Amino acid sequence: MSYPTQESEFSSQENFQVSQSSPQLKLYSGLRSRATIVQWYLEELGVPYEYILLDMKAGEHKQPEYLSINPMGKVPAIVDGDFKLWESGAILVYLANKYGETPSSLEEQSEIVQWVLFANATLGPGLFLEDRREKEAPSLLKPLNELLTDKPFLLGDNFSVADIAVGSYLAYAKILVNFDFKEYPAVADYLMRLSERPAFQQTIGNR
Repeated sequence: MSYPTQESEFSSQENFQVSQSSPQLKLYSGLRSRATIVQWYLEELGVPYEYILLDMKAGEHKQPEYLSINPMGKVPAIVDGDFKLWESGAILVYLANKYGETPSSLEEQSEIVQWVLFANATLGPGLFLEDRREKEAPSLLKPLNELLTDKPFLLGDNFSVADIAVGSYLAYAKILVNFDFKEYPAVADYLMRLSERPAFQQTIGNR
């Protein structure tokens, strides 16, 4: 299996119901895209949003209207009022800062960014690229297992956007490549805790 890209990656729901008719925030998605990760976080935050599913096969993501939002022609992207943003990791950090967690120090902010970047740049390729999985997955999951042995979430006792970023890749590794976490019991328990969250079940767990 090839490593999923921003444009074509994880599954998302075609007829997802949003919480009000005209929310300020719009989330643009395509089938099998990382938009589901952003969607999970929006549901956790309780932020009203409009879910816009682009027909990628028909090339809607390459039309001028969408290219004015993301000139790269990839999904996900958001429009929040007059503000436009793309790249799933950047969107997660933005949502955390505006609607969710507001870390009081630069160090705390940087720790969140560290986990988001780790998820996209390191954990994702290590789990999904077949030619790298055998070598890299153990080197990533062993320390992750140790970190989660004594705390329920990545940053301690409280669930955060860091868990959205990392937990999404772990969940999809189990769903898409049938990755077995039995050698990493703390990671397996962590994934179980995440999968029991209602917002997870409405988004990633509902594929």
